[in-house]
Amino acid sequence: MSLLFEVIDSQTSPLGEISLRRRRMPAFGDRDIYEVKLGEEFLMSSMFVDAEEALSTLGLAAVQGDKLSVVVGGLGLGYTAVAALKDERIAELLVVDALDTVIDWHKNELVPLGEILNADIRNRYVLGSFFDLATAPSTGFDTNSAGKKFDAILLDIDHSPTEFLNAANASFYTTENLALMAEQLKPKGVFAMWSQNLPEASFEALLSTVFERVDSHVVSFYNPFQNCESTNSVYVCVKGQV
Repeated sequence: MSLLFEVIDSQTSPLGEISLRRRRMPAFGDRDIYEVKLGEEFLMSSMFVDAEEALSTLGLAAVQGDKLSVVVGGLGLGYTAVAALKDERIAELLVVDALDTVIDWHKNELVPLGEILNADIRNRYVLGSFFDLATAPSTGFDTNSAGKKFDAILLDIDHSPTEFLNAANASFYTTENLALMAEQLKPKGVFAMWSQNLPEASFEALLSTVFERVDSHVVSFYNPFQNCESTNSVYVCVKGQV
């Protein structure tokens, strides 16, 4: 299989070397494929975005009302954020990422979806740790409006509830810290989260200690490298009325 390969940018970060790469694989069609790597670990590829987009569509489908305020945790290549903005009910979208390098890729339009996000006045980038902001409800996600409540929080950072991008993230997945995050949701607000694995019963049980309703969705997509169907999951949780 022939391919062309280019490193667009590579920067040091608190988590290690992070790089943005572009490759073209003629066998998969005449299109550019964008990839993000942290060290030697692949974080995201534009070849596999179905579940990242489903995080927005499934999560927002559970939200009632209009003029929505929504948080996306993890910018990646922008697919979750762009999918969210397709919902005309959204009035504002805060996209939180801990790495200024990733935000700069979008601001400088080194990635294809940067232009879309930059052109949408509803979108705002927030530089900061999602997990720190999630567990500090008195200040919260919006640096311009302390303690603000949101209609939905969509999270795509860790590989799964038990496989972490950074070991420090593990402390988020507890009743106490999930409850702190839920304080930033309006009544009947929605928390949705992507996972590379099939739904885990233990995590569903944990989510149920905080949220009134917990649904798990399996998202299937074609994997051309393995010539078979692959699966990811999206958890969708609805907060109680009070």
